[in-house]
Amino acid sequence: MSLLSPTPAVLVLEDGRAFRGRAYGSTGRTVGEAVFTTGMTGYQETLTDPSFHGQIVVQTAPHIGNTGVNDEDDESGGYWVSGYVVRDPSRRVSNWRATEGLEERLIRHGIVGISGIDTRALTRHLRDRGAMRAGIFSGDDAALGTDAQIEAVRSARPMAGARLVDEVTTGQPYTVEAVGEKRFTVVAYDLGIKSATPEQLAARGIEVRVVPAGTPFAEVSALKPDGVFFSNGPGDPAAADHEVEVIRRVLRAGIPFFGICFGNQLLGRALGFGTYKLTFGHRGANQPVLDVASGAVEITSQNHGFAVEAPIGDPVTAPQEEFGRVEVSHIGLNDRVVEGLRCLDVPAFSVQFHPESAAGPHDSRGLFDRFADMMADRPASTRA
Repeated sequence: MSLLSPTPAVLVLEDGRAFRGRAYGSTGRTVGEAVFTTGMTGYQETLTDPSFHGQIVVQTAPHIGNTGVNDEDDESGGYWVSGYVVRDPSRRVSNWRATEGLEERLIRHGIVGISGIDTRALTRHLRDRGAMRAGIFSGDDAALGTDAQIEAVRSARPMAGARLVDEVTTGQPYTVEAVGEKRFTVVAYDLGIKSATPEQLAARGIEVRVVPAGTPFAEVSALKPDGVFFSNGPGDPAAADHEVEVIRRVLRAGIPFFGICFGNQLLGRALGFGTYKLTFGHRGANQPVLDVASGAVEITSQNHGFAVEAPIGDPVTAPQEEFGRVEVSHIGLNDRVVEGLRCLDVPAFSVQFHPESAAGPHDSRGLFDRFADMMADRPASTRA
């Protein structure tokens, strides 16, 4: 399909607002939660990030597709977005690494999209009204009546209360070998893990045993890991009771724990804090975060629609008192959302952003070193 195709398409929000444009990618219909991401680059990593499962992604940067796509930068084995929205698709690919155009890739993976709409107006609407369900209808589906389109949108699964990790996690365990001399073994729960994450761990001499989300703690314990890692992932953390109980058992066993994004929300729940849905979330590679301990501001890559409800300021005793004191370690500077937790009496910490930074800035990659240091400092008496 040509990027200049006149095939009609319409994006319809659950509150009835509609945006008309041209089909981009596959034609047909799709529904999901409409969210926007503010990154100017990294669209291939966005499309292959399992955290976007069930969502129609709106790119706020107007010109998308310039560098095409390649066979190396996918962050998982699938293209997870439910739909894709851009303003001005690039008419040609200009990058020596490209193996295919973006629209060709979208068509090959059956991703229904729309182009030629006012993405700024759409983004402002989502900021004012909040992320909401939406549908993209193109070709024959674009000619459906508005009432039928809205009905299809409103019948879509809402994100609040949704358990999605089972739909994106690996089917079988696998191992990413340590680079160079092996120092530690880490069990990484795949809740929607991006390939750059075990690569960052492996680069620090860590053998990574990636396991499905439903893996019981007994199987983890049998592997005698030096640490446990929980990845990013889609859906509502309130629906992840199994994973929360696993973390509690990890903490009770004294095994060092590190969580990112969804893993941060689940550590919060394990400590007894609540979680809540943000109005429109944080998505993009340009999110400023304050590291409370150092006072440094880090530019981070983020993708989340839920957050931890914990007090900012002095350390407090966790609501689950057996785990001792905890403090908010990082704060979002745009809206003061909790961006990280640090336990003071058990070896555990987490952040709401993506330190593997694919794509994105590298300000926070030192967190992987911090995890390695935590495992190195683990008392011998707590080792299996």
